[in-house]
Amino acid sequence: MSEPVTMAWIGAGNMAEALIRALVRAGWSPSSMRVSDVRAERLEWCARELGVVAAADNAAAARGADLVVLAVKPQTMAAALDSLRGEIGETATVLSIVAGVPTARIEAALGGRPRVVRAMPNTPALVGAGASAVCAGRWADDGDLARAETTLRAAGRVERVPESLMDAVTAISGSGPAYVLLLIELMIESAVRFGLTPDVARRLVLATVAGSARLLEATDLDPREARRRVTSEKGTTDAAIRELERHGVPAAFASAFDAARRRAAELAAGA
Repeated sequence: MSEPVTMAWIGAGNMAEALIRALVRAGWSPSSMRVSDVRAERLEWCARELGVVAAADNAAAARGADLVVLAVKPQTMAAALDSLRGEIGETATVLSIVAGVPTARIEAALGGRPRVVRAMPNTPALVGAGASAVCAGRWADDGDLARAETTLRAAGRVERVPESLMDAVTAISGSGPAYVLLLIELMIESAVRFGLTPDVARRLVLATVAGSARLLEATDLDPREARRRVTSEKGTTDAAIRELERHGVPAAFASAFDAARRRAAELAAGA
């Protein structure tokens, strides 16, 4: 699919910046992107550092754009949508990366029959290693989904899911980097406590986590089977896993994932 003639970014936060940078690395022209933000200094920075076009306001950014990306904070979404009502073309794709806002709410606020695609990216998009899921709203078609996927794929993997599963996506891949980062944090702390220098500990732990993911990708092994193969009976890994199970760590993680999914559902309901 070819690059949209014009792309509008409503909001210029970290995730918008990450995606813009990824698209530029992939060969898209920053001059085809108009950006609006409530913070004048941030807007000036984006124009200077990213090469995008600073728009006077949300409506000016969206007017005539082929793709309108909603990248504002959830608490400012209502005001942003109100400013865009009647300003988005009938054939434009509206891509929302705002957490917890259902497509129906966006459609109702914009009026008419907007082609809304909802996405849940995550922070590794900052380095082109993100994981995103997308779902179509009532009036979005396969072309709109493809346009959204092309945009998000510049920053990592993209999967299509029904909107009923977006809360699950939020709990697993949306919040997921924090779970992995917590484990990394604890591993590094223990390595330093055992006597390794912080620099060596960090390098070893990061290589271990990245290598484990690459192992699963390269072999298609089930994670349980891959773990079984590196866990010798009565060995060091076996001792560690038994201790984790004794302290209820697997159950605690499952409970944490459930809590994140419930909170995502509450946000989607406006709570």
